[in-house]
Amino acid sequence: MAEFPGEPDVWRFWLLFDPRRVLVAVFVFLLVLALLIHFILLGTSRFNWLDGPTVHAVAAAPAK
Repeated sequence: MAEFPGEPDVWRFWLLFDPRRVLVAVFVFLLVLALLIHFILLGTSRFNWLDGPTVHAVAAAPAK
């Protein structure tokens, strides 16, 4: 392989880990993270896109 001055041997990283397992682990992690974020947003009243926006009752001003 062509070596450039000061460039580390990054390809040696893949001798330690199987690329297929690393890619599967990354995809599973990202899927779990995406689901977690979406369920957190569904738990809020502002960002729940299934129930729609909730209209909060406005307190009436005292009559004079």
